[in-house]
Amino acid sequence: MMNARENMDAVIKGGNPERFCNNYEAIQLLFDPFAMHNPRAAKGQENVVDAWGVTNSFPANVPGAFPVHTPDKIVIKDFEEWEKYLKAPSLDFTAEEWAIFKAQYDAVDRSQSYAATFVAPGLFERMHHCGGIENALMAFYECEDEVHDLIKYLTEWELKYAEGVCKNLKPDAVFHHDDWGSMKSTFMSVGMFEEFFVDAYKEIYKYYHEHGCKYVFHHSDSYGATLVPDMIEMGIDVWQGCMSSNDLPTLVKKYGDKITFMGGFDGAMVDREDATPEMIKEIVYNYLDAVGTAKGFIPCIAQGGPGSVYPQVYHWLMDAIDQYSIDKMGVKKEEITRLPLQILF
Repeated sequence: MMNARENMDAVIKGGNPERFCNNYEAIQLLFDPFAMHNPRAAKGQENVVDAWGVTNSFPANVPGAFPVHTPDKIVIKDFEEWEKYLKAPSLDFTAEEWAIFKAQYDAVDRSQSYAATFVAPGLFERMHHCGGIENALMAFYECEDEVHDLIKYLTEWELKYAEGVCKNLKPDAVFHHDDWGSMKSTFMSVGMFEEFFVDAYKEIYKYYHEHGCKYVFHHSDSYGATLVPDMIEMGIDVWQGCMSSNDLPTLVKKYGDKITFMGGFDGAMVDREDATPEMIKEIVYNYLDAVGTAKGFIPCIAQGGPGSVYPQVYHWLMDAIDQYSIDKMGVKKEEITRLPLQILF
């Protein structure tokens, strides 16, 4: 019987998976020394300022923190003059700081799961976290040259970040956030996305691939079906967070041999106060029947990390997916083993 990592490899690489890969069972999400210098809002906290100067709050009963963009707190007040306002934080860490996290990476049994560096936010999110999403989207039209320069600046910072991580921690995967759309549409046209982001991400993800990362997982819990060819060009191995609005059965059939889709279960669909194990099981069985294959598809909650707003939902979702593999794929219950659940959110 394949373990979780072996089974996920078969899912992604076009092999013969023995069961559906289940959420984050084969990924250990890990941090690095930047986390020690970049304050993050915990659930219930308000007005926490991160290393980029962005103020974040994390209300209860939402999946994650988000920036506060009142006029007094916004970082980039004018995208035409972004250089006046934005200064990238230092990535120079001590040997002792690297050693703290190296021990965590070394503790991962990489025969069982992937040690994946968790990177968030990405290029587009960094832009609108610093300057506000309305202002950021308008800037693509109003000051194209300045936005190109800003993305180059952020890309160079990300490449230096990747260099430190790969050299000192040696992850075998990267889990990189950047939301590119809402539930119903992308935030920009395909042409605009290609103009501003494809080359930048090709450079970043090429670096990770060439320096020990077998897989690039990219999180965007959104609609993004029109961007899938660009994701493939960027070097994304797994699109995590793909919501049900993307018509995943069709996408898996069309592109599943080139990119793996990890998602399908939106928060509004399953992560609800009124959820029950029976409701979750019915949703899971109907959806996996519709997708029809364990190749190129990892059923997963759409949010960008293991867990759920209502904690029991994630466990019920995992139980239902495993039970589907038992009922429909002939897997024996005792053959399915899980690593201890790692909760980031």
